[in-house]
Amino acid sequence: MKPLRIALLTHSIRPRGGVIHTLELADALAARGHRITLIASAEPGEQMFRPVSHWLELVRLPTLQGDLVSQVSQRINCLVRALPMLLQPGAHDLIHAQDSLSGNALATLRDGGLLDTPWLRTVHHLDHFREDLLNRWQERAWRAADGVACVSQLWLQALREQHGVEAQRMFNGVNLARYQPRPEADEAAALAALGLTETAGPVCLLVGGVEERKNSVRLLQAFGRLRASDPAWRQARLVVAGGASMMDHGAARSAWAEQLAALGLNEGPGQAVLRTGPLPDALIPALMRRATLLAMPSLVEGFGLVALEALACGTPVLVSRRAPFTEHLAGCEAVAWCEPEDVASIAAGLRTAAALPRLTDTPAVCRDYSWERSARLHERWYRQTLAALHAPHAIETALPVC
Repeated sequence: MKPLRIALLTHSIRPRGGVIHTLELADALAARGHRITLIASAEPGEQMFRPVSHWLELVRLPTLQGDLVSQVSQRINCLVRALPMLLQPGAHDLIHAQDSLSGNALATLRDGGLLDTPWLRTVHHLDHFREDLLNRWQERAWRAADGVACVSQLWLQALREQHGVEAQRMFNGVNLARYQPRPEADEAAALAALGLTETAGPVCLLVGGVEERKNSVRLLQAFGRLRASDPAWRQARLVVAGGASMMDHGAARSAWAEQLAALGLNEGPGQAVLRTGPLPDALIPALMRRATLLAMPSLVEGFGLVALEALACGTPVLVSRRAPFTEHLAGCEAVAWCEPEDVASIAAGLRTAAALPRLTDTPAVCRDYSWERSARLHERWYRQTLAALHAPHAIETALPVC
């Protein structure tokens, strides 16, 4: 079949889940012969956090000012101004947006008669904002699309039950070339530079920074409880990697600082708690291999891909006993569970996960969730969407899971 010309839009060039999804999907679609254009927003001085092999267009944002509503408005308006030059009529068969900022810009351009290319939207998860305008923008960014997909059954059902919208089920995947149990030749030195040489106690890794939906503060409380009560955890370390975000996580970070003081824990190189901030892309798999366990007691996730990536590195994981984790990790080896709003349950889960043996082979769940599978399903969705727009009653719109 004729290759498709696809524009993939993402909100940032920072290593966040939706951005990584976009880059990996682009690679997998290109491997199937499609022509991919990546379009991403970048703040002053920023560059994409990893090399890309596709045509990349950066929409340069101004220095953002004001509160979150003001900054979101500035981002959308910047995209509205920039996208017409990047999405010329006839240049692409389809546009696929991965975020609410791009979705709002595309909706505005179509409303103004400046866009006639079909566009789709993936909803990774939904937030609830205090400011109603942000909630309205979030809904508009998928409701105006020609089709919607979700990466988990949890959010597919949320769209159906709360909004009366039928979405397609897509999948994330694990890049097994990056995430595998065997260490790279030079990663020991990079880890040593972070102060992560051999330690007497467990190393607990949290990827994603200090955020409310990541349940970071309760994880810290559980970690502190184990350090104080369990001799095997007296020398344990909690490493928090990443944290690049456009959202305001000030409340979570204030609560984090208060808990550090209450627990009598110090933060920094060589201390019980290490918060690294954003790291070089290649260091994340190395950190996963170094960790005793990955902790992901999240309150809200779109898919929870980091847990699968850690398992692919051979590292046991602790996850919340709730969707989306229960959708794909139930019955998997090297997985411990917790009730995420119960600190005692998180502490027990940390102890359980730390005692699980490391995996020496890639588990089946990581092989099942491949980017090749994801690209194949996306391609079918794209082609059926285009066919339906030309002949709305000619095909069945429901896609089989494959």
